[in-house]
Amino acid sequence: MNRSSKPSFVNFFFILPLLSISEAADKITATQIIRDGDTLVSSNQSFELGFFSPGTSTNRYIGIWYKMNMTVKTVVWVANRDAPLRNTSSGVLTVNWSGQLIIRDESNNNTIWSTNTSRVARNPVVRLLDSGNLVVKEAESVSDMFLWQSFDYPTDTFLPDMDFGLNLVTGKELYLRSWKSNEDPALGDFTISIYLAGYPQIVIKKGDTILYRIGPWNGMRFSGMPNIKLNETMTAKLIMNSSVVIYRGIAIKSSVYSRFTLSPSGTGQQFTWVDRIQDWVVYYRFPADICDDYGSCGAHGSCNNENFPVCGCLERFVPKDEESWATSDWSGGCVRRRPLNCGDDVFLEYSGIKMPDARHTWYNESMSLGECEAVCLSNCSCTAYSNTDISNSSGCLLWFGDLVDIRQMSGEPQVIYIRLAASELDSHGRNRTILIVVSTSLAGIVLLGLSLTLFLCKRRNNDRNVTKEEGPEETNDEDLELPIYDLATVSKATNNFSDDNKLGEGGFGPVYKGMLEDGKEIAIKRLSGTSLQGHDEFMNEALCIAKLQHRNLVKLLGCCLEGDEEMLIYEYMHNKSLDIFLFDKIKGKILDWPKRFQIINGIARGLLYLHHDSRLRIIHRDLKASNILLDDDLNPKISDFGMARIFGGNETVANTKRVVGTYGYMSPEYAVEGFFSLKSDVFSFGVLALEIVSGHRNRGFHHRDHHHNLVGHAWILYKEGRSLELVDPNIANSLYLYDLLRSIHVALLCVQQRPEDRPSMSSVVLMLGSEGVLPEAKQPGFFTERHGFSSEMSTSTNDTRSSNECTITLLEAR
Repeated sequence: MNRSSKPSFVNFFFILPLLSISEAADKITATQIIRDGDTLVSSNQSFELGFFSPGTSTNRYIGIWYKMNMTVKTVVWVANRDAPLRNTSSGVLTVNWSGQLIIRDESNNNTIWSTNTSRVARNPVVRLLDSGNLVVKEAESVSDMFLWQSFDYPTDTFLPDMDFGLNLVTGKELYLRSWKSNEDPALGDFTISIYLAGYPQIVIKKGDTILYRIGPWNGMRFSGMPNIKLNETMTAKLIMNSSVVIYRGIAIKSSVYSRFTLSPSGTGQQFTWVDRIQDWVVYYRFPADICDDYGSCGAHGSCNNENFPVCGCLERFVPKDEESWATSDWSGGCVRRRPLNCGDDVFLEYSGIKMPDARHTWYNESMSLGECEAVCLSNCSCTAYSNTDISNSSGCLLWFGDLVDIRQMSGEPQVIYIRLAASELDSHGRNRTILIVVSTSLAGIVLLGLSLTLFLCKRRNNDRNVTKEEGPEETNDEDLELPIYDLATVSKATNNFSDDNKLGEGGFGPVYKGMLEDGKEIAIKRLSGTSLQGHDEFMNEALCIAKLQHRNLVKLLGCCLEGDEEMLIYEYMHNKSLDIFLFDKIKGKILDWPKRFQIINGIARGLLYLHHDSRLRIIHRDLKASNILLDDDLNPKISDFGMARIFGGNETVANTKRVVGTYGYMSPEYAVEGFFSLKSDVFSFGVLALEIVSGHRNRGFHHRDHHHNLVGHAWILYKEGRSLELVDPNIANSLYLYDLLRSIHVALLCVQQRPEDRPSMSSVVLMLGSEGVLPEAKQPGFFTERHGFSSEMSTSTNDTRSSNECTITLLEAR
């Protein structure tokens, strides 16, 4: 028999007549068909599938509806909502051997609608489940692994057992979209979805415009849900992890039918079927009144439908524009009666309100409320905080910027703490004022004490008998308790400062490894007679680090001052500095991604301590890979505080003609204008984070397609959605793609051109440790192509430094 005379299996299938389904069947196979007039019925008789026409329309659609004796058919899902069969009853629904559902018009054999499946079936079966979910699965499979399901393609109705939200891995979003009208199930103007910019909340939108909002999630439900009494028919839970943010409906009583529907006019309603009256009863409707209109009372305004006018200001806030407010124009919102003063602020408790719009928020579900307050207080941009879970008073949710879309809600249990000036609370104001006075004077007091300490140390060392006992001598409390090592002890520990013990040399002078007689290893920074830094930098480093205690800062053990010798004694780091590993092709393999992420987080926490949590507010001004030391477990320790600057009180920005730091790490406003602030360190951290991810130095970076530095290269890749190409090949096969991309994104936020656009280190720590949506990064500083590569040469006056990394100490700012 020749090939043409032997039909294939597929051809054989198509020449066989398809069989209609039997009455009351809940499934079909690839050899069966549903014609217009036939239906599938779920096994418990709850749901039915077939062809229908909505209202007075003559168009035909495949839909699923409740199989109950109703005067009006209640449709919960439509397949071909944008592709109806027009004025014909010749439609058929089949499933092919690949597992595709197909709606065809038998009058012309045209395919009207079909599904896509990610894998080919072997023996597909289509079944209507008791939940109302239409699924395609393998006939022999008993699992819930479906080839396709209608619950993944919701229309305007949310049912128990459905998911609603976002798959973060695939990017697939599940949301409801209204019908165009009651007689046309085509895509309407309104959507309801979980909004993931910030902490999850529910929004109803028309196009891209938010009309109404419920949320954010409070551990039990979305804040501000209307009629907050217990729903006895359907509840839900929020599932949040690195893969999904899903709101899942759960039926409390399987015998009670409940559904949520988005109407063609944009109203969300939850219905419950009541057998006694044989009708649907509205459990709640959203929006319920004018106060559900998004942002109707402006920033810091609060809406109360029982008042007239409905808009008022939160307690201790006043209208921003009194005249407009008096004419019921509330768009300008409200402002605090007294302006904030960052370090001199307090928090006032507010309750009985819908939580504000959570688009500009950060969250951490493991923090306590006390920790939450401390983090918010340390960040001047943080305006309010609350728990993420009211059921056990846990978690932390921070708001940044104006608080918008608040309404009064009697019985709403969640409490929010809003930032106010300390003068709003007299007792707090007095206490805080005293603290501010102390902190403003602290830098001067500590500097005076340290100067006295070093003077007394030097005088005592010069006057002491050479037969004194070796080892450190503790100073008095008023001398900052800085231990003193005598020269003989340090000389013996370093084998008389042997070159074999020399670890390296920086702008301060040589650094030696030493070992005390008790076996303790130490590192000694010895001020060189030709040092570009000198005594002032020695004093500055001792001042900055003498009283600082943090696991991510190198620990100062003491000092030695005898004759002309000035030395600082530190704990010894066996793994030396980060650059030794990071920029070496062989040693770089030791730093897998978990270790690198640990280093990035450790540096961030160390900077946060310097900027906000230590007794002094310190700007490092020379953060770079060679100034990050690594302990035995590769934990990072920030070192070299010779260039650091102490800020007192509320001082946040300063100007200098003497720019210090390292090319490639310096922020543009500092390198060009001499302005430095906490955001200068943030810029340096961003550069360092990109270096850690990529394994390349920022300065000296070369690429065949352009002449940008590493920061510029990272920006180009980010804008093109190719950030993973930045990753060091040593970790390119990492499974931690989410953390890699998030770290690059946070780094680019840190290196933005304008200091005010850069996040604070408290925000950086939060962003690295959370899964919230990050803002779009703006163009970084120094984003200009080099014309050739001659500009890469070092301009340092210190010839001992490398061309790629040099500490600048005598550069005049313009």
